[in-house]
Amino acid sequence: MSQSPPLTGLRVLEFAGLAPGPFAGLLLADWGASVLRIDRAVPGAHTSTPPPPTPDLLTRHKASITIDIKSASGISLLLSLIPNVDILIDPFRPGVLEKAGLCPHKVLLKLNPRLIVARMTGFRRDGKFAAMAGHDINYLAVSGVLSQLGRSNSPPYPPANLLGDFGGGGLVCFLGIVMAVLQRHKTGLGQVVEANMVDGAAYLGVMPRFARKTNMWDRPRGENLLDGGCPYYDTYKCKDGGYMAVGALEPQFFAQLLKGLNLKPSDLPGPREDRTTWPTLRSLFTKTFKSKSRAEWEEIFDNTDACCTPVFTQDELEDSKYDQRPIVTLTDSPGKAIAEGDADTRPACQGQGIGVEGNGWESKGLAPGVGGEEVLAKWMGWSRGRHYDVVDGGLVRLGAGSKL
Repeated sequence: MSQSPPLTGLRVLEFAGLAPGPFAGLLLADWGASVLRIDRAVPGAHTSTPPPPTPDLLTRHKASITIDIKSASGISLLLSLIPNVDILIDPFRPGVLEKAGLCPHKVLLKLNPRLIVARMTGFRRDGKFAAMAGHDINYLAVSGVLSQLGRSNSPPYPPANLLGDFGGGGLVCFLGIVMAVLQRHKTGLGQVVEANMVDGAAYLGVMPRFARKTNMWDRPRGENLLDGGCPYYDTYKCKDGGYMAVGALEPQFFAQLLKGLNLKPSDLPGPREDRTTWPTLRSLFTKTFKSKSRAEWEEIFDNTDACCTPVFTQDELEDSKYDQRPIVTLTDSPGKAIAEGDADTRPACQGQGIGVEGNGWESKGLAPGVGGEEVLAKWMGWSRGRHYDVVDGGLVRLGAGSKL
C-alpha cells in the first residue's frame, strides 16, 4: 500500500443534515478527504464536556465544529474558510444557503472559483414539488420507482431508505463531486453539483423502466421475473424460520437447484417458462424448503451453481466477525479502513490504516465540536483566542459583527 487514498488532500465542509449528505461526506472521508462537519451551535460544544453525539451515525473519519449561521460573526468564520476548502456539501432545502448569505454563485464561487458546491435535495430543484418537504418514500413515489416495488395485489413497498437516501441520493452526490473534481483538473474551476433523490433513484431504475417494454417486466407489480413474481427468483422460509434466496434464472442453474431440492423435471407442473405454472411451482418450492433447516440447505447448496444462498441477518454477520470493507477496492491506493486492524498487514480489499472503533458494525456518532479545532489548526493555522472564539456554543470569527 504505497499510495495514499485517492481523495487525500481534499478539504470538505459538510453542513450537518440527514442521511444522503452525511453519506456523501462519509464516502469522501473513507477515500482520504479531510471532512469537517458544521453543526448547529449548542451549549457545551468545544468544551471539555461536549454535548451528546447527534443522531447522525455516518461520522466515520470526520470532525466537527459548531457555527450559528444566523450570526454575522459565525458567517464571517465560515466565509473565511471558503477560500481554503475544495468541497462544500449543502443538504438543505432550496433557498437556505441563499437566505444565510451563502449563495453558491454570487458569494461562494466568487470567494473561491475552485470550490465545488454539492447541493443535495430530495425533490428536483424545479417543478411542482420543489418547495415541499418529503422523505425517501416520497422521492421514490414521484420517481416512478416505488410503483414497481412490492408483491402482487399489495400496495407498493418501500425498500427502507436505501434507494432514495443512499443509492439515488448520497452515492449519486458523491459521484457528482468526483466528476467535478476531475473537471477541475482540466479547467482549474469548481462548479455547483445539483443532486436530487428523484432523478438519482429514477436513474438507478433505468433497467426495469426500459424492461416495461419487454416480457421481462411488462406485467403488474410483483408478477415479473425479478420483482417476486417468478418462483425461481424469490426467497423461501425454512423449517427453522430462516430463509434461503433463490436466483436460478438460467436453465443450467435451475437444473442444479432441482438437484439440490431432490426434485425431477417430471415433478414440476410444466415448463418453467410457462407463467401459468408459477403458482403451483411456488407452492412446490415453498413446501420443499420448509422440510429442512436453513443450515441443512446451506450444506446442500454450498459450492454449487444453483444460485441458492442463505439470507444472513446483520446480527449473524456481526457475530461471525464478517469484515466490513470499503465500497470498492483500489489495489494500489485503497481507501481508509472502516474496521479496526493492523495498518501494516491489512490487505487492500480491507482498506488502509488502523481503522475505526466498532469494526464497521456500530457507530457512536460525533458530538458537536469534537475534533474540529484540530482541523482548523491544520487547514488554516488558526488558534482559539487569536483567530476565533466560542460564543453561545458556536465558533465566531474574532473581529466580526454581532448577531444579525
